[in-house]
Amino acid sequence: MTVDEAKTVHVEQVWVPDNLDSPDAKDFLDAVEVGRRVRMQTWGSDDLAYSPLEKLLEFSDPYERQIILVAKVDGEIVGTVDVALPLADNLDLAEFTLDILPEHQRQGVGRQLLEAAEQLARAEGRTMVLVDTNHPATSLTEIPEDQLIPGSGPGFVPVSSREVDFAQRAGYTLQHIEQFSSCILPLDTKLVADLQAEAEEANAGRYALHHWTDRCPEAWLESVAELENAAGEVVHGEEDEEEPAGTVPADMVFDPGVLRETEDAALAQGRRTVVTAVEHVASGKLVGLTTISVLAHRQDVVFQDDTLVLQEHRGNKLGLLIKVANMERLSEQFPDARVIYTWNAPENRYLLTVNKQLGFTTAGVTGLWQKELPRRSSGATSSE
Repeated sequence: MTVDEAKTVHVEQVWVPDNLDSPDAKDFLDAVEVGRRVRMQTWGSDDLAYSPLEKLLEFSDPYERQIILVAKVDGEIVGTVDVALPLADNLDLAEFTLDILPEHQRQGVGRQLLEAAEQLARAEGRTMVLVDTNHPATSLTEIPEDQLIPGSGPGFVPVSSREVDFAQRAGYTLQHIEQFSSCILPLDTKLVADLQAEAEEANAGRYALHHWTDRCPEAWLESVAELENAAGEVVHGEEDEEEPAGTVPADMVFDPGVLRETEDAALAQGRRTVVTAVEHVASGKLVGLTTISVLAHRQDVVFQDDTLVLQEHRGNKLGLLIKVANMERLSEQFPDARVIYTWNAPENRYLLTVNKQLGFTTAGVTGLWQKELPRRSSGATSSE
């Protein structure tokens, strides 16, 4: 018997409270708890789950509008879908994160939530939807028949997965795979010394490191902006990617003002940012940087953000140099950090090799799925 046959599923939008002590915050808190329980089921821990306060802070992101829809059975929330609508670029796009409590999976709840989210996206003028499916390493097999290959790039998701079956039945196409890895902190002292010596030997004193937390020093603002813009042109796809914390629009053109705005946005969301940059001494320009994001209210779990090195300066082990240094600074400034997570494209062999040297191990993969929605007719009207 399915939920469709036995009980009524009611889908509604969650009111986002001003604070968590509000008497009307119950649905918001229950929705966040659904996400935590689903991540416990998938990964065996709640490391990747938002706390209620962290989730509330996400709604201050100036680059993205967020909406939460929930499915209720007998008045209890049993599933959620977070709808993220980019505001600065990709204005045709909507991104969904769908979570259904384990005991209510395979009962039609997810289908009803997804359909409601698609209707909302269409009403907002969005024509392309992205969703992800998450697969722990233990679910990945070497059986070719159980490997679904994406439309671009290497990697696979398991055909036998419930999430894969659901995405396909809903009309989504697998576009890309991201490899999900973790590393225990702090790094071993001898390992750090050996890797630093290896990287310093390769760069032969031609480069110098610079560090900051949260806000870039005024003297480096122009150089960081130039680096970000140049990297966007020539190294697309050649960096680590961080998922849970907010993201800067991919097509943004950086200047000192924009950089300050992104820093302010991160701090407003409770995020701290640890940065190590590398200067080419002869030119005085920054040619690479790496960042780690720390959630203000849960500092034991941190996330590797972008790592980039300009193409003409590769081959000097600068990626290794800056990542080792930044992870060491992280442990000094945030000693409670016990694990760092990162997502990488499987084709990015260089950074995957660097991560392996640092002690990262594969935790699983994330499948990125896409669906094009039919455009609304000109006579349609939007409803709240």
